[in-house]
Amino acid sequence: MRVGRSASLLPYALGNIGGVVAYFPLLTLLLPLKVAGIAGEARIGVLAAAAVAGSIAAGGSNILFGWLGDRSVVRGKGRRGWLAGGAIATAASLGGVALATSAALVIAAVVLFQVAVNAMLAQVAALIADEVPDERKGFAAGLLALGPPAGAGVSALLVVGVAGEAARLAAVAAIVAACVLPMAVARAAPLAVATPVRAGRRGRRDLAIAWGARLLMQVAGCGIQLYLLYYFQALAGGDAAAGVATLLVIATLLPGLLAPIAGRWSDRTGRRTAILAAAALLGVVGLLTMAVARAWPVGAAGFVLFSVGYGIFVALNLGLAMQLLPNPARRGRDLGLMNLANTLPSTIGPVLAWALAEAGHFGGALLALALLTGAAGGLSLLVREER
Repeated sequence: MRVGRSASLLPYALGNIGGVVAYFPLLTLLLPLKVAGIAGEARIGVLAAAAVAGSIAAGGSNILFGWLGDRSVVRGKGRRGWLAGGAIATAASLGGVALATSAALVIAAVVLFQVAVNAMLAQVAALIADEVPDERKGFAAGLLALGPPAGAGVSALLVVGVAGEAARLAAVAAIVAACVLPMAVARAAPLAVATPVRAGRRGRRDLAIAWGARLLMQVAGCGIQLYLLYYFQALAGGDAAAGVATLLVIATLLPGLLAPIAGRWSDRTGRRTAILAAAALLGVVGLLTMAVARAWPVGAAGFVLFSVGYGIFVALNLGLAMQLLPNPARRGRDLGLMNLANTLPSTIGPVLAWALAEAGHFGGALLALALLTGAAGGLSLLVREER
């Protein structure tokens, strides 16, 4: 497989889409709907508890399975066995979510789901780092932004076209399997191991800055995405599930289209950090628009702006981080540690939004998330790029 060709990146993109489809419909629509039906007025607290417990499980399991993938590579077996096993476990865990009948069981099911899906996602990220050269990592990372629009599209189809929770979760499991299969059966094509170019204090500093910037951006993303349904219910004054599902398709399709372009541009210019800062600024504008919105169209426009900035930022930040990894033999483990910038925000963002939201009014929470988004862009400019 010649990774220099765009077509050869397709299995990686599909594998990531499978992982996103696994969690996106569940965490943005299906889980909030289930929690609302079980917990009623206590739904925000139960949803926050599920998010916090799940994120803790996700962070630990991503590091663990990344390390196990590293061990398998050293032994000559590769990571793809763990990838397939994670996909199977994810399908089983979705069944557990469907069977949960109380708040405690929902939280437990989410924990098991996060362990399973991160066993899969840890291998997807590490395989890209293993097999895609640095001069293609911006474009490859940009292709990862295709995952959210695919997840949003599946969410919309499930809400509109599939009746019943069990049937919806079964459909998610089938789609995940279909997406992961091409990557799972593809022949390994590892890069030749070279001496790391970012060794020493400078490399650790730059990687730490990239990690911190991602952490701040993901806090903002988790804070708004988990309560997005409730935000638009407050604006619309009633049921908003179908409208939010449609909005998610639009709001994730745009970054899905634009992030690969931005990634290709960053490959050619070597200016990833400037693009990251611009994306963060766009996210700030979107969140401030949501904070002052008093009608659905204004809030929707703000969310679209935020989503574009957020989607480009998280994709290109990962591509940058892959270049900064200090040891090729520990890519899975190190990307698992980097993934803590994805999972820790799930314990911070929801709790922050919950604490600042007032009886359906999210203005204060959105202002706080806008500050964090701006800080993420400013931090990115501190990474010293090599061109």
